[in-house]
Amino acid sequence: MGTLDGSQIVPPTGSTMRELLRVSSTGAPVDLGAIDPRSTPGLPAVAGRGHDRKAWAREQVELVGVGLGRQQEMLFATAKAAAGPGAPASAPAAAGGHLGGDRPGRLLLVLQAMDCGGKDGAVKRVAGAMNPLGLHIRSFGPPTGEELRHDFLWRIRRALPPPGYVGVFNRSHYEDVLVARVDRLVPEATWRARYDEINTFERELVDAGVTLVKVMLHISHAEQGERLAERLTDPTKHWKYDPGDLDARAHWDDYRAAYAEALGRCGTADAPWFVVPADRKWYRDWALAHLLSETFAALHLGYPAAGFDVERELRRLRSGEPSRRGEAEQG
Repeated sequence: MGTLDGSQIVPPTGSTMRELLRVSSTGAPVDLGAIDPRSTPGLPAVAGRGHDRKAWAREQVELVGVGLGRQQEMLFATAKAAAGPGAPASAPAAAGGHLGGDRPGRLLLVLQAMDCGGKDGAVKRVAGAMNPLGLHIRSFGPPTGEELRHDFLWRIRRALPPPGYVGVFNRSHYEDVLVARVDRLVPEATWRARYDEINTFERELVDAGVTLVKVMLHISHAEQGERLAERLTDPTKHWKYDPGDLDARAHWDDYRAAYAEALGRCGTADAPWFVVPADRKWYRDWALAHLLSETFAALHLGYPAAGFDVERELRRLRSGEPSRRGEAEQG
């Protein structure tokens, strides 16, 4: 592979991934049938064909991942500097719903997909390129009894990443207009009202300095079937299989309709939806890596200036000057 040199990164062709994968914000249901799950928008010709493309994509994801790690570090460093001297290196207590306009903010990747859509793989291969100490990953399953005693956004607010972190939601608040709709867990009037509640909530996040990247990993019915069969025939993947997956598969069309409406109703100028064709895992990872890289680039991050006299500290280091604590004790 050679050295990890950013100059070796080949950018998408045609446009940016943010433009190529963004769905229109018309308010109408998105036509998912018009998006081929095996398509490869933005993939340059240099990627080649067949197995060569897979190897090329893996190498490119690794190269882009170096930049993602650097951008993540800048985000964390800027937030730490803003917190002032003596602030802890991490601040998990800052999560849990507190927003308050913290700048420079945080980045939140929201991943949604049908079963076997590749959310776990995307987290492992793309988010895994970043420093785990600066990641805040949360997965949402069926709500607990305590969560059901609150509104549907309560558990989401409690899981928000602290300032300076990159958050990843593996499933999210959108389950409450997807599963809740298809399985009829709440009345139609309830889940329909949630579209406006979600838009208001996401507007609050954006106003508080949260950069949202909402991604649907789009797979075909046939590809899902192959992945389920693989989980059933490979003993090392039995742990991934849930009999409930087949029950959900029986409602494929209902889920597609629910996704189409959620994407259309909750795609806004500041919190758009991106649909990543995900039948080809190597393309999914390549596209998502570039999507995150472009999002970071738009934040114009940098390392914060020192909040102390650098030259003085260098002189103290080289001369063996006593620490301030020692000076105080001697006084």
